Amino acid sequence: MKSFSIQSPDSEILPAIRQKIDNKTKPAGALGDLETIALQIAWIQQTLSPQLTNPHVVVFAADHGIAESGVSKYPQAVTQQMVLNFANGGAAINVFCRQHGIRLQVVDAGVKNSELIYKSKFTNIINNKTAEGTRNFLHEPAMTVPQCEQAIEKGADVVTAASQKGCNVIGFGEMGIGNTSAAAVLMHLFTGIPLADCVGRGTGLDDAGWRHKYAVLSQAVAHYHVQADADSCKEPLSVLSYFGGFEIVQMCGAFLQAAAHRMVILVDGFIATAALLAACQFQPQVLDYCVFCHQSTEAGHAKIVSFLGAKPLLHLSMRLGEGSGCAVAYPLVESAVRFFTEMASFESAQVSTA
Repeated sequence: MKSFSIQSPDSEILPAIRQKIDNKTKPAGALGDLETIALQIAWIQQTLSPQLTNPHVVVFAADHGIAESGVSKYPQAVTQQMVLNFANGGAAINVFCRQHGIRLQVVDAGVKNSELIYKSKFTNIINNKTAEGTRNFLHEPAMTVPQCEQAIEKGADVVTAASQKGCNVIGFGEMGIGNTSAAAVLMHLFTGIPLADCVGRGTGLDDAGWRHKYAVLSQAVAHYHVQADADSCKEPLSVLSYFGGFEIVQMCGAFLQAAAHRMVILVDGFIATAALLAACQFQPQVLDYCVFCHQSTEAGHAKIVSFLGAKPLLHLSMRLGEGSGCAVAYPLVESAVRFFTEMASFESAQVSTA
């Protein structure tokens, strides 16, 4: 597997950052969480003059074999249809990225029937396909270990290309019918949280639909424990290759590479956070570079965020995915940097601190 050199930022600069924040023309702590974000970004960039340049949101899309088992309200074809919608500029993430001047990139990590996309008049999709979707993990591994390793590397390559274009702040989104099922199982196996607490309603399942989804995923996990030996059940690459989707695995590689490039990473909702959780199994230091943008209403998200010790910026009852939380939260992240770099100090404004 590709290796990633990720180190926590040097903490020696933190007192100077804190002093600069506290010396702004405001009561100490008056800007709340914006102060925390400003401190984190200055720490990541190791400077008292941080900047956000060429912000990106990358949406990874792929199909899931588990969708064949009726775990989603929508048919698998919606993945391909939504990728076309992204290409055409009509999805929520397109709107929010246009609004806030964020560059949007859409990655075909494993969309079935994607030849229809490439035959269309739209050409702004990155063909990063590992395979035509995953196999059904109810019966067999979603992908092989070599495919998983390849997908991690492919996701990393997308981030490297963005970094070479001057991007130092990046968020990740996803699209893939069935991917809340994959994310729920990954969350369960990586955290030990009961599966029932990890499984949500996804695209809007009713009670009967949720019970069916939970039963399918329970059976899949039980089958995995029978098939895999005790040691491999604990190996992150084994878990990720058995249950992951190609978009989740590529996102995992993207998170790792973004941290290796010392970029500010914007974390979206449930599926993106599950991909981050997977990345943490390889390199826990990736968390130092992450700003958690919002709290999704998907059932497992609050618990996975708590497990990671994070505090999301926004609570807007969103559960869309697509990186929408990253785009909506980005102006707040920018505000944090701007107050830190542009707001007057008590000395420069000649305001008394008495």
